[in-house]
Amino acid sequence: MFKQLIKIGLVASTVTLLGTSAPSWAKEWNTTTERAPRTAEFAPVYGKTLPPIGWVQFCERHKRECAGRTTAKSRVRLTDDTWSQLVRVNAHVNRKVEPVTDQELYNVAEHWTYPGAQGDCEDYVLLKRKILMGMGWPRESLLVTVVLDEKREGHAVLTVVTDMGEFVLDNQNPEILPWHATQYTYIKRQAQQHPQLWVALTPGASKRARHIAGKSGD
Repeated sequence: MFKQLIKIGLVASTVTLLGTSAPSWAKEWNTTTERAPRTAEFAPVYGKTLPPIGWVQFCERHKRECAGRTTAKSRVRLTDDTWSQLVRVNAHVNRKVEPVTDQELYNVAEHWTYPGAQGDCEDYVLLKRKILMGMGWPRESLLVTVVLDEKREGHAVLTVVTDMGEFVLDNQNPEILPWHATQYTYIKRQAQQHPQLWVALTPGASKRARHIAGKSGD
């Protein structure tokens, strides 16, 4: 699948990520998106928490994928080029992978992995993250995130941290939205500083709970 993306010209250089031309539509979100109280460009963080059990098990199977060191926070500069990359990668993965629950695929409630033709919501997230990192996007700006969707069911999305705010790549919605423009309740996500550290995104989130993403399917 990654070779297919190379063929259609999605591989970006570091120079592209440092471009200077911000997309005109992005500037409008600050004035047209009014969904109080979530009006900040960046989601508030409420301290450390435990990672989802699915992520822990994924890292046990893919140690190299989860290895890292403490690094500085990073925000990708959002340009017409970088926005186009996000749109195309998001659409490509959403189109290529059929949504199927882990229970149906593996007969377990939770199994995080890279998908083939089928996968659960967190599998979409892992693949999008891997592809973007392969294109030169910094790991610190691509954060696996656990939310509750409109049905109050567990779900996973990819949060992309940019200089214009945080945006969400989602298999349930073809549009890439600012985090506060979704209807989701944000529970926890990876910390920017280290891939194994997770932070709470809602006040009072239990530090003991290991949420299941996509528990009821997508």
